[in-house]
Order: sequence, then C-alpha cells, then structure tokens
Amino acid sequence: MFGNGNPGDEELRFLERLSQVSRRRTFLKWSGVTIAAVATGCNSDDRLQPTGQSPLGTGLNGAPVSLGTGDVLVLNFAYALEQLEAAFYSQVIATPYTGISDEEMTLLDDVRKHELIHRDFFKAALDSLNAAIPELEVDFSSVDFTDRDSVLTTARTFEDLGVSAYNGAGKYLENLDYLLVAGKIVSVEARHAAAIRDLLNPKSADFAGDDVVDEQGLDVVNTPADVFAAADPFIVTEIDTSPLPTT
Repeated sequence: MFGNGNPGDEELRFLERLSQVSRRRTFLKWSGVTIAAVATGCNSDDRLQPTGQSPLGTGLNGAPVSLGTGDVLVLNFAYALEQLEAAFYSQVIATPYTGISDEEMTLLDDVRKHELIHRDFFKAALDSLNAAIPELEVDFSSVDFTDRDSVLTTARTFEDLGVSAYNGAGKYLENLDYLLVAGKIVSVEARHAAAIRDLLNPKSADFAGDDVVDEQGLDVVNTPADVFAAADPFIVTEIDTSPLPTT
C-alpha cells in the first residue's frame, strides 16, 4: 500500500518530521511545511459543511453504517474520529471565537490542516479496499463556537480522546504498515493535545497532566468501544459499534 509513488509516502515523511518538533513556537513555524504536505493528500482550504449540512450516511436499506472487520474495522474507527476532528476544526476556523489571537488562529489552523490530512489519508487507504464508511453527519450544538473556553475545552477533549484511541486500537492491527501509520499519526495527535492544553493553561504542566499520563509515564489508553461512546454525542450518523473491541 505504501510503495514508491504513493501520495501517502510524503504524508508519512511529513508526520515523521513533525513528530520531532517539540516547541510550540517551532510547531507554528511548520505551517509552511504543513501546506506542502496537505497538497499531496488534500486541499488545505477544504472545509466540511457546517453542522446539519453534510449528508447522513447509512448502510444498505437504511441500516446502521458498518465499520467492517479486522484491520478495516480499526481503520474505519480511526477514519470516523478524524472526520469528527476535521469537521470541528473546520468550524472553528470558519467561525473564530471572540478575541482569538493571531497566534491561536495560526495554531488551530495548523491543527485543522493536519486533521484534514489524516482524514483524507484514511479515506484513500480505505477506498483502495472499497471499504470506507461514508461522510458522517456531525452535531456540535453543545459547543459555543463564539466562546474561547468552550472551543478549547472541546478541542482538548477531542485531542485527548484521539491519543487514547490510537493507543488503544493499535494492538488490533495486523498489517504492520497500518500500525506504522497509526504510530506516526498518534505522535502528531499528542502534540496537538499538548498545544491545546498549553493554550488553556500556559506555562504549566498540563501539557502532560496526570489525567492523560499515568504513573508509568505512559499515555492513557482507551478501548475503541469506550472511545466511540465518548464521541457518540457528536455523531448523528447511526453506526454499528457492536464489533468494536471492549478490552
């Protein structure tokens, strides 16, 4: 899947380089590289429709959407989460909260571009297997997009959830190429989480708080079933989550 000439190769190289960026200021300077990487996998100006305007996806005869089985199940699980994050950050940038600074706008737009890359990367991989779930309808009615705290608190929830999701689902992947991609993407998601946490509580230890890093110094792990349960209030599309691992 990831041989020479695959557009995803550049995405992987980008993710690997980005995972080495450790300072927020340096992170922000990567926006130019981000744009170049986006060009290989998606349109950097791509923005999902606002809540209620994206098509409702269902399975055959109106049945709940099936995530598939095996590696496809895990990939669709990740694809659904990336759709959710891409939609959220697209709305954040389309309707910036009151008093947003230039630095905050730059950082959040960088995160948006990363999530678009991740979303489109999974879609391309799943489309090659003829196994991608449809575009999901999302509901962010619980988020006040005009309020900084509401937006950033929700962003923190999504990023923390995303990190724990990849950590919890990775062990179910049998294809090592997919596991490699997941490992690189989760490193970027962790940097998103740290950056958002720093916006909420600057110059504190919250970027690696004890609510997301355990006593062994490892990121929190959540099962795919628990992750989807936490994300469910934001997803309108009916999805059959019964095959998701619970341990």
